[in-house]
Amino acid sequence: MEGSSKKKVAVLVGPTSVGKTAVALELAQAIAAEIVNADSLQVYRELDIGTAKPTPAERVLVPHHLVDVVDPPEPYDASRYSHDAREIIAGLHGRGVPPMVVGGTGLYLKALLSGLFIEGTPDTKIRQRLRRELTDHGLAALHERLRRLDPASAWRLHPHDTYRVLRALEVIEATGEPLSAWHESHQFQDAPYQTLKLGLIRPREELNRRIEDRVEAMLAQGWLEEVRGLLERYPPDLKPLQALGYRHLIAFLQGRWSWEEAIELLKRDTRRYAKRQLTWFRGDPEVRWYAPDQVPEMLVALKDFFGE
Repeated sequence: MEGSSKKKVAVLVGPTSVGKTAVALELAQAIAAEIVNADSLQVYRELDIGTAKPTPAERVLVPHHLVDVVDPPEPYDASRYSHDAREIIAGLHGRGVPPMVVGGTGLYLKALLSGLFIEGTPDTKIRQRLRRELTDHGLAALHERLRRLDPASAWRLHPHDTYRVLRALEVIEATGEPLSAWHESHQFQDAPYQTLKLGLIRPREELNRRIEDRVEAMLAQGWLEEVRGLLERYPPDLKPLQALGYRHLIAFLQGRWSWEEAIELLKRDTRRYAKRQLTWFRGDPEVRWYAPDQVPEMLVALKDFFGE
């Protein structure tokens, strides 16, 4: 079998608030694995409460990698993540430690496990013109244009993701082909590992309740104070500060939304994000789905996979 000569990597995925952290800790302890983070915000220092990072106590129980590795102003993307994660996984394999990649950022996981399609070098003139259009007409108008030209990419990208919306439009103008078509033709063929992919899922109503409870818990832990402190050191348009939750609390602090509006929209957008995550992961036929309380069944699969 072709995949048998490849090094083994276990993966645990699922939508936000499904309970990945607790399950990952239990599984990793049981098989003496170490955890490689695959959450695009947990790589940033100082973004702690709103990213639901594993606590210091949890990191003592199981070593975690790629958590708190860059400061908020430092660029970090799927390509860099793939390079860093592959380096860490090689080190774990060298020490005979099972790697368990855990997170919900689909693009980071795809870059790590299947290679990252690079759609060419940026076209400066097109990018500058799109930036002017962004200033003149707003991001909503550009996202609507993307929806007409490349519906698949528009559906996948959040309407507030300025960088990726502009990049997708740039690719269309520079190449005459939608970004989704480039990704499909590439088919992410760089697959360096033999993988076992475990997915966590809950009934929609239960997941939505957990999302609501989690937002309230984060606020009780001081999330607003965390954001206020970040704004004292960094500009509000910094990429990680435009992420889910952070941008909502910033809008409140800037007086653009009332507290009730900010929290209602935060919860709504988190539910929508969870739905997009599930759609992404359900598109991967290799994912084996479990309820979070099916830890014994997942352990059987892991031990069989790693040959214990």
